[in-house]
Amino acid sequence: MAEFITVAATGDVEEGAAKAFEVKGAEVAVARSGATLYAFSDICTHRHCNLSMGGEIDGTTIQCECHGSMFSMETGEVIEGPATEPIKTYGVREQDGQIQVEA
Repeated sequence: MAEFITVAATGDVEEGAAKAFEVKGAEVAVARSGATLYAFSDICTHRHCNLSMGGEIDGTTIQCECHGSMFSMETGEVIEGPATEPIKTYGVREQDGQIQVEA
């Protein structure tokens, strides 16, 4: 059975923004776009920049501010390089006013 770790209160991740949290030693970004939360590795696979630090969210994608790599927040796949490796995605949910990430 999956273990979910509480990382923040529901209001801590605003619409169109991403925020980083440590989940069992991994840097995980949680982003809100529309009514949906996404959780994914906060580290760009191109040059290891933090996606939550200035990454631009558009629908279900996030673009790294360092060199422009774009990733799907749903699947982690690279939408546009220079990155060639996907980012890891995590299960995420809101429950009882808390944001929880699957560890």
